[in-house]
Amino acid sequence: MAGTVHHVLARSAARFPSRPFLHIPAAACSGYHAGSIEISYATLATRVDELAALYRDAGYGAGQRVALMLANRPAFFEHWLALNAAGASVVPVNAEQRPAEIAWQLEHSESCLLVCLDDLLPVAQQSLALMTAPPALSTEGNTAIPGAPHPARTEEPGSHSECALLYTSGSTGKPKGCILNNDYFTRFGEWYAGLGGLCALRPGEERLITPLPLSHMNAMATSAMGMLETGGCIVQLDRFHPSSWWDAVRSSGATVVHYLGVMPAILLGMDSSPRDDFSAQLRFGFGAGINPRHHAPFEARFGFPLIEAWAMTETGCGGCIIANHQPRHVGTSCFGKPTAAVEYLLVDEQGIEVTGETPGELLVRASGPDPRAGFFAGYLKNSEATDEAWAGGWLHTGDVVRAGPDGALHFVDRRKNVIRRSGENIAALEVEAALADAPQIAQLVVTAVDDEIRGEEVMACVVASAGMPRNAETARAIQQRALDALVYFKAPGYVVFLDEIPRTASQKPQRGEIRKLAPGWRASTACIDLREFKRRPKTSAHG
Repeated sequence: MAGTVHHVLARSAARFPSRPFLHIPAAACSGYHAGSIEISYATLATRVDELAALYRDAGYGAGQRVALMLANRPAFFEHWLALNAAGASVVPVNAEQRPAEIAWQLEHSESCLLVCLDDLLPVAQQSLALMTAPPALSTEGNTAIPGAPHPARTEEPGSHSECALLYTSGSTGKPKGCILNNDYFTRFGEWYAGLGGLCALRPGEERLITPLPLSHMNAMATSAMGMLETGGCIVQLDRFHPSSWWDAVRSSGATVVHYLGVMPAILLGMDSSPRDDFSAQLRFGFGAGINPRHHAPFEARFGFPLIEAWAMTETGCGGCIIANHQPRHVGTSCFGKPTAAVEYLLVDEQGIEVTGETPGELLVRASGPDPRAGFFAGYLKNSEATDEAWAGGWLHTGDVVRAGPDGALHFVDRRKNVIRRSGENIAALEVEAALADAPQIAQLVVTAVDDEIRGEEVMACVVASAGMPRNAETARAIQQRALDALVYFKAPGYVVFLDEIPRTASQKPQRGEIRKLAPGWRASTACIDLREFKRRPKTSAHG
């Protein structure tokens, strides 16, 4: 059904007024609220309408973007939906980024207002201080919203108006801004509601628990829209806390789990308990990237299926593929068969279609007259990258996939130069840029190396500067330089000292060969393990 995200809220509020839209367990909001939080659809709709009126009165609407640094708290949903009702787009900002990273996103997105949590005000102010023309600043509960710097466009928001701008790392140094229209989000809700099979959502009954950040499409588009469309309840955690995860699942009455591959790995490593069987409570988990070796043991121990899916921020639901029907081929990195709504090709490095079970890059598009239906609308200020992504009328994913004998697709590897750590996409070139002038480094290339828990880890392959000792102290200084410039998860978890970096005849790093050699380097004495220093800052506000 066409419309905006706010229209979806209005419909569900009329149908399920007393049903809970949002539940936050007490442990996830203890830093800012006494006890748990639960907000009904009717209450949310009222708050959103009141806040939308304030934004309209302040001049916000179509053609404007407002950045939200509101973590995983109720304020995120309230401000997002209110701005959507007013016709403005939102730019979710991860406050764990360094101020320079935040400032760049605000500048690139041309956000005219930044709304932040009260306890994130110092981070916001540090970021704005780095900008020559910073946006206005407001906090979550401020009713005196600063006036818009320029008039909004006089148009009614609809399915093809911009809803959000999400930044995602690609193969270039800086993140790309994915323009996501209302249609992207509403289609996601309809897609999830209509999945059926092992992922059938019961209207007005589901309680979906997720620890994933609202600055990513999984939480903002998949889980949020699935619950909005069906009158379900989002159980939103501040982040993933392994020690209290199952307590949160039990106490919240969750029926559905959203996960990333790192979560099952950690949970399987914890001590077993007689209470591990959740077959009577949890209907399914929805996620991606579980280690194939963990899939069957996890389901056997905890009693519910983990349904693997494949998608990108760029594809939305238009190219989403999910293993929600049997056989799921557990333990083979299978993410299911494309439905009739999705067309796909597997091609080799020359763009020629591969056949049989030969792995190839996955290309996708929507079936029907509009191949981009449900996909992102393009990269902001980067039409060349948009055209490259859609070369030949197909969305080029950069993921290498193979087709099984029954047509089910299995993930193999990533062709593009992106490191996928705990669900975060990290551009190797961005890390290299942060370390480019480090005095300890003469030559550098950054690559991914497999990690048992987090999927992949960042490895800095270094030729040390003349006279520089190749020891732990030097490696730690290199990592610290990255930590000073980038969000913590982008910093190297390993630094390996090499005599030379494999290069092509044109002196470019042989990235494919380096990726293959990385596991051997990690096992050598030349490699320094720095993973223990990659920790989420304790000063960050969450939830």
